[in-house]
Amino acid sequence: TLPCLPGARPCIPKDFGHGSLVCVCNATYCDTLDPLVVPAPGSYVKYESSKAGKRLERSEGKFQSSLSTRGLLLTLNISTLYQNVKGFGGSLSDAAAMNILKLSQPAQDNLLRSYFSESGIEYNLIRVPMACSDFSVRPYSYDDVPNDHELKHFRLAEEDVKMKV
Repeated sequence: TLPCLPGARPCIPKDFGHGSLVCVCNATYCDTLDPLVVPAPGSYVKYESSKAGKRLERSEGKFQSSLSTRGLLLTLNISTLYQNVKGFGGSLSDAAAMNILKLSQPAQDNLLRSYFSESGIEYNLIRVPMACSDFSVRPYSYDDVPNDHELKHFRLAEEDVKMKV
């Protein structure tokens, strides 16, 4: 397991032009968050990012039972549940895996820590495309033999063995 870094470390912004800011994450530095804390009943915690420079900026507030001023009214009915949230995550495409593998080992560790650790955004799910996707460097599938319902010709591609499994 990757060790967690204590305390929040701020984003060091890098501008790619046209309002495209990213936070630097390399072999020696990656921004982190303070550990998440469940807010008290009747209150909430909000994290906001923006083109103006906010990067997961934390703020707190209290729920109101009625709207006392003009603005957006969001009504929560906690007695009716529609779905369970199993977690949060992202996609690991061929392109993402290729870019991660080009990083030095310390940079890879920092990047993965920033996604999966308590000092990061705490992803706990990853979606992996089946065979190639629009983020692959070439088209490929696992079994191109027609009517092979028993998958006798099923083979993982080199990309899958090297980058996804």
